[in-house]
Amino acid sequence: MIGTWVLYIPQVKEKLQLDDSQIGFALFCLALGLLFFIPVVPIVTKKIGLGKCTFFGICIFSIAFIGPLIAPTYVSLCVALFLVGIFSGLTDIAMNTVVSEIEKKDNVNFMSAAHGFFSLGGAIGALVGSVLIGVFSSPLYHVMIMTAFVIVTNLLLFKHYFKIREIEEEAKEKGKLPIKLMKPMFILGFLAMVVMGNEGAIEHWSSIYLTEVVQVSSENLAGLGFTVFSIMMTIGRFFGDGISAKIGSAKIVILGCALAAVGYVFVLFNGLVLTVLGFGIIGLGLSVIIPELLRIAGTTKGIAASKSISFVSGVGFVGFLLGPVILGYISDSFSLRMSYVVLLCVTFIATCIALLKLKPK
Repeated sequence: MIGTWVLYIPQVKEKLQLDDSQIGFALFCLALGLLFFIPVVPIVTKKIGLGKCTFFGICIFSIAFIGPLIAPTYVSLCVALFLVGIFSGLTDIAMNTVVSEIEKKDNVNFMSAAHGFFSLGGAIGALVGSVLIGVFSSPLYHVMIMTAFVIVTNLLLFKHYFKIREIEEEAKEKGKLPIKLMKPMFILGFLAMVVMGNEGAIEHWSSIYLTEVVQVSSENLAGLGFTVFSIMMTIGRFFGDGISAKIGSAKIVILGCALAAVGYVFVLFNGLVLTVLGFGIIGLGLSVIIPELLRIAGTTKGIAASKSISFVSGVGFVGFLLGPVILGYISDSFSLRMSYVVLLCVTFIATCIALLKLKPK
């Protein structure tokens, strides 16, 4: 659904005659809806149940994408994207918590692969959409077909997760001090903020870096960095669970941060081949970190998985929003190359914190 929606952003912008700042604020409304609802998700999942929240979240989230495409005015577009953000937050936390509960119950690792399928879904949505975008006269038909596909798939699979609830939630939290419980979450949240800040920065600025700093000879090469970054991130997520099972979540987070830092060194060499290789290394390093942080959060004793995962996801998403903005400010004040030096330093600090604070077990 996200891969499909992204294709139509230029059309929506042209239809409503919006400038860059207006479409930027509209997209921020989606993020605002997600951040607004994330703190509420644990309450909703406790009342309704994880499995049920996941089922209804996926269905409504898919249907909600119709709203931005039929919005007749700028205000209605912002409201529609805010609603998409709300159901995105519900679906995101509920699904990740379902995965965490299954992992604990069945003693298996597949959180990283689940995120890999998310990345793969975005790529497939964009790839299929690039073909279908020329077939349909209206984007509404295209999105409705994708919505129907997602809902039908969900109906075929929901029996496997619909009845899942958080195990012994009340017993785990009883008699504990909230501040003491949340202390490890701040470390995980900081690491998530750094990692997702890096993801957001590369998503928004990698093409500009190749154009302005590396000075690629063709515009077609400008997106090569993000393409390689995305491919390596998808691959890394599918292999992450097997590596995690052998060396543990803490070590894989430390290695992932270190690998990303090495990638930034390659990016800063400013040659096309080395820079693109660097973006690939960063993608491989970052790919496994968020799934592992959510896995650690979901298995932290004394706090419900939905609360710990929603906290870490929420703080991480703040990083995703602020990363590109801070990077732009540094670029304006100094240079774009300097902003990538800052990303290298922050990633190195995250590596040190992970090394010092995350327990091997």
